[in-house]
Order: sequence, then structure tokens, then C-alpha cells
Amino acid sequence: MGAALALGRRGLGRTWPNPSVGCLLVREGRVIARARTADGGRPHAETRALARADGRGATAYVTLEPCAHEGATPSCAAELASAGLARAVIACRDPDPRTAGQGIARLRAAGVAVTEGVRREEAEGDLAGYLLCRTTGRARVTLKLAASLDGRIATASGESRWITAPPARRLVHALRARHDAVMVGAGTARTDDPLLTVRDIGHDRQPVRVVLSRRLDLPFPSALTASLDEAPLWLCHGAAATGDARARWSSDPRVRLFECATEGRQLSPSAVLRALAGAGLTSVFCEGGGSLAASLLEAGLVDELICVTAGLALGAEGTPMIGALGLDRLASAPRFTLHETRAIGPDILHVWRRTPDFSG
Repeated sequence: MGAALALGRRGLGRTWPNPSVGCLLVREGRVIARARTADGGRPHAETRALARADGRGATAYVTLEPCAHEGATPSCAAELASAGLARAVIACRDPDPRTAGQGIARLRAAGVAVTEGVRREEAEGDLAGYLLCRTTGRARVTLKLAASLDGRIATASGESRWITAPPARRLVHALRARHDAVMVGAGTARTDDPLLTVRDIGHDRQPVRVVLSRRLDLPFPSALTASLDEAPLWLCHGAAATGDARARWSSDPRVRLFECATEGRQLSPSAVLRALAGAGLTSVFCEGGGSLAASLLEAGLVDELICVTAGLALGAEGTPMIGALGLDRLASAPRFTLHETRAIGPDILHVWRRTPDFSG
């Protein structure tokens, strides 16, 4: 199962709207086929593995319950069953109502011995975006914050490049590659004019770039428009966006617009994440800025928080990494559980995950 999990991880960020599943076929202690979900989500891992070897009498190790719904092709559960497998070892169940235990039931009905739950927690961690999308209808959010040791992301003059060192910046590109989309707010898009692409790590598939701009008042042209051949651009806006602004951006087929509900003077973060999930995205890597980070934290929509801390101080006049949250009680603060700490070159990486049972 460890090898199947490793295969599945290779497809993270490449298979949406489908999950990145790993599958191994083993007979008499020897691996006879291995596959992951193909880029773009099809063919599924099980189908690809069966195309590479005869499954009769073999054991299939699969990181997610094989799908049970029929489409243009037979379901993976049906294909595995008809292949004459002796056994299937499955890490976790698929909550999609079209499967949700039916894939396992179909295998057992065909006489295949099924073992469930092997390394389930690891599989659920790898597939967290897909699982959350299927159970809640929203994309999973990883919020990345890179700041000075006193929590600042820019000097008082706005200078921000570079607070962290090259090793941390390379890590950010690797993290972008593992997500379906990279997301920033309009302020970051205007101030930094970012590309938001994966660079310098030999990656050949780009995440979707998502920018939240209530009025669609973004620079045009910009680094984002100049790189539309490299990666798609999705813009989330509110009803206040003018017809001229909508026409300007929608004139390019490589740009996709989503009108989302607002909360006060900001886009509703939950409405944005539901819209993105409805369009097929399961995992979003948010890189700020401070106002967007605060709105996501305030709404309880940050599932993982990655902080990179650099060894310099910028002082109280610098720009804070998180905008105002309006808190007057510690008990109301968003709370996370430390998952990992390590050095990244001269900087420190902290990975925090939302504490699900925190009463607030």
C-alpha cells in the first residue's frame, strides 16, 4: 500500500476534478502492474493498471475505493471484478454517493476478498481535497504565509522581495504544483503583479490561477495576462463588477469569470470556494494577502496553515501577514495544531492543521 500511496501522490494537482489514486497489482509477491490516475482525471488508476497486466488471481492495492458508477466506460469496481482478482486491499472509502461502499459491495459480490482501512489516515491525508469537496461541497484550502519573525510581510514602504531565502521559495513552487489552484486577493495582484505559476522545478503542468476581485479592478495588461498561454486564469468577482470590466476579461477564452456573493465589502470566501469546487477544483493554495487570509481564517475555512518565518524583524510599521480579525477574546481565535516544524535553508517552516474539536 505504501507504493500505491506514493504513486497517488505523484498526481496531486494534476487530476482534478478526480482524485489522484494509486493502484498496484501483485501476484505471488511480485508487482505485475502499477498506475496512478492519468492527468486530467481519466483513465482511472485501476483501468490503467489492468491495461498493463492480466489481473486473474492477483491482489489489487488501491488508495481509494474503486468507483461504482457507470459512464462512457465501465466502473472501476466492475472492471476489477471481471478481471478475476483474488483480493482487493483498499485504503479508504469514497464518499461520492455514486460509490460510497457500492464499489466494495460489487467486488465482494463477485467473490473478491476485500480488506479495508489499510493506511487509511495516510490515504485520507493525500486525498483530503477530494474528500472534503465530496462531503462539504467546497475546495480544501492551504494558506501559506511567509513573514519576518515579527509577523510582517512587507516594510512600511511596501518592499517585500525577498523576505525568505531561495530554498523556501523553491518549496513554495513545489507546494503550488501539488494543488489544483493558486489563489490570491486583488490587493496582492495589484501590488506584486505576480505570475503565480510553478517554475524552476521541472514541472510540466500548471495549476489554475485564481484571483478574488470584487470589482474586477485588476491591472490589464499584467503578468497574469501575459502568461495566459502558460496557465489558465479564473477571476472571482461580485455583482459590483462593471460591464466594461467583465467584457474586457471575458473576451479572452483563457480567462473564466465567476460571480460570487459578497459579505459586506468583500467576496464571501465560502461562496468562492463553493464556486471553485463546482468547477472541479478540490484543493487551493492561497498565498494571501493579509485581508484574504483574515477572511478565510475568520470564516473557519483554512484547513492547513503553512508558515515560513525568516530571521529578520521589520517592526510594527511593516505590513502584518494577517489582516484585522476583530477579536476581543482569545477563545474566539482560530486555532490550529502543529503538524511539522523544520528548517528550510536559513528559514523555519511550520505546518499547522485546523483543530477540528476546538470549541472557540
